[in-house]
Amino acid sequence: MSKVDWDTARNASRRFSGAYPLAGTYHERRFEMQAPGLVARASDMVAEATGLVIPGSPEVGVISRNDWVDINTRSFARMLKPIDDALSSDPEDGVDASGTTSIAGKAMGVQIGALLGFMSKRVLGQYELVLPTGDNEFGDSVLFVGANILSMERQHQFKPSNFRFWVALHECAHRAQFTGIPWMRPYFLSLVEELIATDGPEKGRFARISAEFRAARLAGEDPFGDQGIVGLLASPEQRGVIDKVQALMSLLEGHGHVVMDRVGEREIVDVSRMSAVLTARRKDPKSAAFMKLIGIEMKMRQYEDGAKF
Repeated sequence: MSKVDWDTARNASRRFSGAYPLAGTYHERRFEMQAPGLVARASDMVAEATGLVIPGSPEVGVISRNDWVDINTRSFARMLKPIDDALSSDPEDGVDASGTTSIAGKAMGVQIGALLGFMSKRVLGQYELVLPTGDNEFGDSVLFVGANILSMERQHQFKPSNFRFWVALHECAHRAQFTGIPWMRPYFLSLVEELIATDGPEKGRFARISAEFRAARLAGEDPFGDQGIVGLLASPEQRGVIDKVQALMSLLEGHGHVVMDRVGEREIVDVSRMSAVLTARRKDPKSAAFMKLIGIEMKMRQYEDGAKF
């Protein structure tokens, strides 16, 4: 039985994700019709700006906040599975007598779900690199969270065609990184495989984690540290791999911002205002909390310092 209660995480996230009045309306349906063309144009612009050859075409979708939550809950569950399995196999950290997930597992599910729910109201787009799972999944996708993009456009009076294209540039930059650089995808998958292959945490680790987590919260300290929730549960060997994954994520995210801004400066009149709005938005407490959860807050600070230099 899983240590983290993912059903609780999913249910908690839906309580925090909220609703947007224009979700599901003709505004969103019109966006769905426009999205493939935006991605095709953005892909061409990114290829020209970076010199990378980007093969094929991704699936393109405009999704709801709940869709985004479901996708990322599955991603968290998959990422944590080798650690979770190792913890669940430890008799000292077993589930309760009825075989159900522990109270600590439910509490962790609520923590993850609450943060995913908050972020589902803020994420604009996502490049989804499908990992081999044996479920006949193939290809990749560029996704837009429709309600959030519509909300940003109205709140800041962005021209929809410009703002949507700008978001598409960022996600297509990520696609270029993984499909246009021959070693990138194999390297990323090798890190995932290395994480799965490493030994699980030492015996009795989860009991201590629960105590450490509660003590840190009571003391007003950060229980996650620089590596986020994955590092909290991981063994020393796994933490070394996680550090490599986080370093790669920060590099790719930083490069994505550079590409979208450089292309945007040529193609979009009000790109400087859009960039300023999103920069301020990334620094607010809710976004910082999510980056802390997944362990890239420190890496993103390092990227920002390097960009200033």
